[in-house]
Amino acid sequence: MTATPFPETHGMIPPLSPERPVIWPQRTHATLPNGLEVVLVESHTIPKFNGQLFFRTGNAAASAPGLAEITSSVLRTGTSARTSRQIEEDLRRIGADLSSGAGTDTSVISFAGLVDFSAELLGLVSELSRQASFPADEFERERRQMLEGLRIERTTPGFLAGERLRKVLFGAHPYGSVSPMESDVENYTLEQLKAFYREHYHPANALLVHVGDFSPQEMLAQVEKIFGAWLPGKSEPAPDPPLPVLQGRRVYLVDLPAAVQAQVLVGNRAITRKHPDWLRLTLANSIYGGAFNSRLVMNIREEKGYTYSPRSGAHPLRQHGYFSVHAAVRNEVTAATLTEIFYEIDRMRSTPVPPDELADARNYLTGLFSLGLATQGGLAGQLATTTLERLPEDYLETYRERILALTSADVLDAAQKYFDSANAQIVIVGDRAQLEAQAAQFGPFEVFDAQGKSI
Repeated sequence: MTATPFPETHGMIPPLSPERPVIWPQRTHATLPNGLEVVLVESHTIPKFNGQLFFRTGNAAASAPGLAEITSSVLRTGTSARTSRQIEEDLRRIGADLSSGAGTDTSVISFAGLVDFSAELLGLVSELSRQASFPADEFERERRQMLEGLRIERTTPGFLAGERLRKVLFGAHPYGSVSPMESDVENYTLEQLKAFYREHYHPANALLVHVGDFSPQEMLAQVEKIFGAWLPGKSEPAPDPPLPVLQGRRVYLVDLPAAVQAQVLVGNRAITRKHPDWLRLTLANSIYGGAFNSRLVMNIREEKGYTYSPRSGAHPLRQHGYFSVHAAVRNEVTAATLTEIFYEIDRMRSTPVPPDELADARNYLTGLFSLGLATQGGLAGQLATTTLERLPEDYLETYRERILALTSADVLDAAQKYFDSANAQIVIVGDRAQLEAQAAQFGPFEVFDAQGKSI
């Protein structure tokens, strides 16, 4: 049988269709007399709503590392009116989800459910934010779980690398701590949790974001009824001490004996989302290592096979930001990997990005942005970010056109400012015996154990 030849056009990638406009739903932005900020957006795709109650303080403002995190976990386990079991039963009865957590700069209660039961779900959220009881047995259970999690983290190269880099970049600043030590958790007291809760869980420190199948006017009236009696308070801002001076490359080797691969992490301080250069840095990062077809991935994954998933990222915390590059590689190619990481950084800093590569990166970012708005949760998250960071009111609406307007010169400028090759800090986690000689090639180095102690 004779095979039928494929036409010449077989396998050709069709051109992109014209970009479709995003039709933005109108948002309702209000502040209650007690200071609670509220953002409501209609989304009638499904008969549900998605909500987040943010508090503008997290672990950076706590009196002990990780205190905001355990506070958020324990507050969910009981109120003055409901036990932990009753909370779970009530959530199942109305078909709702509810979780709580805390990060560096914020604490949050997240929830989702059917609009028909919104009053009941919001009532529970109000209870948790105003009347959490902090049961002693639940506190001890959460403490045990946190300790077990910390012991696991101390064996995880990615965690150890991130912890060391943050300590190097931010020093004694609260951002220098990403996780408590076991001794911190063992010394927590229930009164510390209650004190953090009293100081920071109040309406003047809070933002309530709702996206869903509702009338904004009716939902706002419901919010006013349920949260209006919440008493205001005042929170002290998180401390912002001076940052360490970082001059020249240095290497920090975290010894993990018998590790079969090395975790490589390179970073430098950068900017926050409020900086005028933020979108320029976002685009430069995408081209360098922030996307699957980026230069870093093509180099050390596709061409050289050193690693499976290298990545770079720009990390905007509230007070400061940083840029980082990470890869998990075979021990024997650790130095070669670092060489290529810096080669690609220096290429970004010295040579303008070609037009085709620039266009691909801009299209990728605008497409990713649109996908992130496709769900109620995604839209709520974007609205929360812009509101918490006090970004311009039209930040989301104009995001795509501002990305598409960026030029090769913008990317070069961002790379030269924020990919600080000469002063990059290098963290390597792995077997010291196999890595020490390679680490020494890139600058003066220090060695630490998995507990963060210098050895």
